[in-house]
Amino acid sequence: MHFDILTLFPGMFEGPFEESIIKRAREAGLVTIALHNIRDYATGRHRVTDDTPYGGGGGMIMKPEPIFAAVEGVLGEHTGSVPVILLTPQGKLFSQQVARQLARQPRLVLICGRYEGVDERVHHHLATDEISIGDYVLSGGELPAMVIVDAVTRLIPGVLGDPGATFEDSHAEGLLEYPQYTRPPDYRGYRVPEELLSGHHAEITRWRRQQALRRTWLRRPELLEHARLSKEDQAYLDELASEEEGARSSG
Repeated sequence: MHFDILTLFPGMFEGPFEESIIKRAREAGLVTIALHNIRDYATGRHRVTDDTPYGGGGGMIMKPEPIFAAVEGVLGEHTGSVPVILLTPQGKLFSQQVARQLARQPRLVLICGRYEGVDERVHHHLATDEISIGDYVLSGGELPAMVIVDAVTRLIPGVLGDPGATFEDSHAEGLLEYPQYTRPPDYRGYRVPEELLSGHHAEITRWRRQQALRRTWLRRPELLEHARLSKEDQAYLDELASEEEGARSSG
């Protein structure tokens, strides 16, 4: 997988991409990342990349010319065949499902917006998709680009030591992850659940599934609408709902 990241601040990526999983993936040749300074594609002595908005208003807007030139200069003959993603609060919400879709691509271009926004012609005539990492406003698209690179890199075969690790992550199956414990079994009187100490694999699997369902039901119930649920899962959720209703009635 190859990432091309277009940004006005390439120095922001030096730390995150030189540590941990992404560093190991790069060293193993599983992932390559190229940072491209949009300012290098601006014209004129001052290489201006922003200007005031037509119609008035506060802030500055990123000009279309440097961004178009950057994408076309980076992709060359591959322009039009590689996904070009604009990182913007107006984009579709990034999720594990979107990460899996992106991980199927051999190459991605990520455009990091800045200032008050990007000229609308970039949205309509250059970007093939627009992605947001949440319903809040950041100073630019650099942090979202880091998030996407991290989430997608984890899904590339060979990046993680355990091939099944990505399937147990929160959201991988549409549910939040079950509680995790390690040694010691008793810390300050807080004990590890007996199910995990039993050595009974079927019981452990059942406990983990129910805990994932319970945690999702309590914290992110909207996720259950799209999760893959078995009849046993649904029966357990119905049991939780009955318990809650009983608690309300007795209260």
